[in-house]
Amino acid sequence: MTSSPEPRLSLREKLAYGLGDTACNLTFQTVNLFLFIYYTDVFGLPAAAVGTMVLVARVLDAVLDPLTGIIADRTQTRWGKFRPYILFGAIPFGLCGYLMFSNPALSQPGKLVFAYVTYILMWVAYTAVNIPYSALMGVMSASSADRTSLSTFRFVCAFSGGLAINALMLPLRDYFGGGDPAAGYKYTMLLFSFVSVAMLFYTFAQTRERVQPAPDPEASLGQDLKYLFANGPWLVLFFAAFLTLTNVGVRNASIIYYFKYNVGDESKFTLFGTIGTLTFIAGAMATPLFLRYFNRRSLMIGLTSVNAVAMAAFFFVDPHSLVTLHLLNIVGTFVAGPTPAIVWSMYADTADYGAWKFGRRTTGLVFSAAVFAQKIGLAVGSFLLGWILTFAGFVPNAAQTPRALLGIKLVFSLLPAAIGLLSGLAIFFYRLDEPTVKQMERELAARPAGGATPSPAAT
Repeated sequence: MTSSPEPRLSLREKLAYGLGDTACNLTFQTVNLFLFIYYTDVFGLPAAAVGTMVLVARVLDAVLDPLTGIIADRTQTRWGKFRPYILFGAIPFGLCGYLMFSNPALSQPGKLVFAYVTYILMWVAYTAVNIPYSALMGVMSASSADRTSLSTFRFVCAFSGGLAINALMLPLRDYFGGGDPAAGYKYTMLLFSFVSVAMLFYTFAQTRERVQPAPDPEASLGQDLKYLFANGPWLVLFFAAFLTLTNVGVRNASIIYYFKYNVGDESKFTLFGTIGTLTFIAGAMATPLFLRYFNRRSLMIGLTSVNAVAMAAFFFVDPHSLVTLHLLNIVGTFVAGPTPAIVWSMYADTADYGAWKFGRRTTGLVFSAAVFAQKIGLAVGSFLLGWILTFAGFVPNAAQTPRALLGIKLVFSLLPAAIGLLSGLAIFFYRLDEPTVKQMERELAARPAGGATPSPAAT
């Protein structure tokens, strides 16, 4: 890779990059936390139909992720490879996020078709923005330490978007809706969509691409995919991402059900979610402190395991013991806070590993294929939620049977905990250690013509 000597990334540029994920998370977290219950309890769709729709739509959309990365890797504009997608994708992304909650008056089959169309379009727009956005981190700096810092900013800002959703969605829904949840969701999402578009424009304007791979006229899609699946560290992260997001998909969508039906007071979710997100942000901000004493691989294994144990403990707690619920939530979210920043910096390292070992940098493909794994994980998590709720006998907006309450508790606690433990186990097989990362940085920086020659030490 070629890169001119550059100063460390400025605070303004790191913040501008981070706000891009705040924008993405205003929609992403709304979908994860509220869309499922909106579809069942407001829009009137059966839980199993929603679970199946989410699986089908996300699998179809996830196929676009590697294609988007491949196209982005081959994009050449005066703005760079990845930033143009943020600029031109911002408005379609905001519009599609709003349309999902627009609540048109349709027949039951018409509602399901509308849900499929708008849900798929939203994820296509999200892909067009978020894949290049994620890959952008890998070319803003050639330094692994700088990218880890940038990743920390990204996820603190991302969780700030999540904080806004946790703290404001239900109060704003009730304010704008005036007792009509459908109208409340609609106008609240309109507001969030407008803010997200503005933030994405700012990200485009204030970031720069500095790491430029040398042109490779002989590069082919088949060759890029061959190198990707020969990238052992990336494969480990791929499977870990799938498991992690399956955990996130099933648990996040079940939280509001747990508070509405098991706790018996939906409004108590706002404080629970807000405290949890603040603790998550505190954990993310503590990432540099953790990294002073532990390497990234060990941290990922340890923190993921503690988070899984905390989730499992919810199964054994009385839902009305709010103090205990909050304490478990604080422990679980704090230890989970550093993990996204760490794992995304590890993805950037695997892109370097591919360039170092094979002489071909495919940053967009590396990040897009990772997002593919995450989306499939989210899809499987939502599918499991919909069908488990149906199997347990869930009925929207009604008093639930003991079996249905047990089903909600299981998808809120033990099921995501088991999946989380498997994710930590997957990271155990990640073997790209810190000395090797530093060696790659030195050797890639020393190579002429973009580092197109594989390292003898890696072949």
